[in-house]
Amino acid sequence: MTGLLGFLLAAVCAVWTLAFGGEVPPGGDVSKAFSFNAALGAFLLSTAAVSPFSALGARSRSVFRRAYIALALYAYFAETVQNFRGVNPRFVADGTAFDKAVGNVFAFVALLLVLFYLFLGVQFFRRKAYELRPELVLGVRYAMIAVVLSFAAGIWISVNQGRYIGSHGNIIWLHGLGFHALQAVPLVAWLTERSPLQASARRKLIHIAGVAFLLGLVAIGWQTMNGDAVLRWSMLPILAGVCFLVSLAAGALALRQSALRLNSAGGNKKSKLSRQL
Repeated sequence: MTGLLGFLLAAVCAVWTLAFGGEVPPGGDVSKAFSFNAALGAFLLSTAAVSPFSALGARSRSVFRRAYIALALYAYFAETVQNFRGVNPRFVADGTAFDKAVGNVFAFVALLLVLFYLFLGVQFFRRKAYELRPELVLGVRYAMIAVVLSFAAGIWISVNQGRYIGSHGNIIWLHGLGFHALQAVPLVAWLTERSPLQASARRKLIHIAGVAFLLGLVAIGWQTMNGDAVLRWSMLPILAGVCFLVSLAAGALALRQSALRLNSAGGNKKSKLSRQL
């Protein structure tokens, strides 16, 4: 429900941006609140999908869930309300005491979001979690490494006091793309579970998808550290594109194998029904 709230808030921000424009003087931008709320909503829904396979006990999962919901609600509040008030919620310039307090608490909340998620991520590297769903948990492991890279990029933005670095570098690319591994790689793993492939072939496909995704993130991070734009025509962005295409191809192959198994199962049921008739 908290994840869906992010999409509702994003929709409100989108309507406002289309009607009145994004910028709200002196420092607010509702279009940024739109992207933040949508991204956080997707992140929470993805976390809700994978967290049951962390092998955490019911009490630990409840503590994590309640804490993360509370932190996310504050993040929604700070990002949305402050941008509508014309204030940058992260980097307050000449704001009131209230604005500075919201910004300081927001920074602390962001740190807690990272720490709590690290606690969850570590659980997927335990044998107990792996034994529950080997392929799926393997995919989640790669996703958690990518999420850590995204969190590191978020800390980089805070230390840098902004998303831009060098002449054309933009850290937000690394920060945003890493979180999408939480949807991409576990999906590949989930599809392999439903394929007729042998266990070793399933793991290889997940490794290809996960390693390629991580290498793509590293290439983007390297390009950003050089102060260059991610879309600039040069070796690192091309390498990143190739890596993401390889990861996508692994997912397409997993989807095809899953579909073949589904069609085969459907054909067997029809054949059995025909014999019975």
